[in-house]
Amino acid sequence: MKKLTKSEEDYLKALFHLIEEQQNDEVGTNQVAQHLDVKPASASAMLKKLRKKSYIDFEKYGKIRLLPSGRNLALDMVRKHRLWETFLHEHMHFEWDEVHEVAEQLEHIDSEKLIEELERFLGHPKFDPHGDPIPPSSGKYQALDKPSLADLKVGERCYISAVNDHSSDFLRFVKELGLALSSEIKLEETRDFDGSLLISFDGKKINVSRKFAQNVTVTRIPGKK
Repeated sequence: MKKLTKSEEDYLKALFHLIEEQQNDEVGTNQVAQHLDVKPASASAMLKKLRKKSYIDFEKYGKIRLLPSGRNLALDMVRKHRLWETFLHEHMHFEWDEVHEVAEQLEHIDSEKLIEELERFLGHPKFDPHGDPIPPSSGKYQALDKPSLADLKVGERCYISAVNDHSSDFLRFVKELGLALSSEIKLEETRDFDGSLLISFDGKKINVSRKFAQNVTVTRIPGKK
């Protein structure tokens, strides 16, 4: 199989993430363009190339879906990315808001042996520094179906298990609030006016936006209020 370009790999990975986030097997061209911050015309041209190579399928103006070959390649990119993030965080002293951009470059290295040795060196980790599951080499992968902070009911407690937004700005904001993975949170109040939430943790209370809450994946703490 002919090696894909960096851009082609990025598009397949973007499709994978969009499908995973929306829990829908199909996405639109404009969604892909917005995700990659490119013009819709540019996205359409690249998607046509990927369709010609039998990685994706879509009709004109229709929804796009990954074919098995495209999903396998995208999953491999995700696996490499999350392994590199883990390595950078655990062994190169990168903060969790610094690993994403560097891993974006490293994920394109084409060496199966390197990735196998990297995974072995890390002790076959299950999750990356942001709490996202690392796909196994077998290709068997199922996204975690967990609620976000915005899904909680007033009075419920939880701990942060992952974040959906890996941008440096968002992760720095999380850190500035004093939150991290495994932080225990209680939802004190939700406001109908703007959807914002009042949460408490570590003896303090703060207001967060609904957008913020939707980007924080949590695990409920049963029976604890």
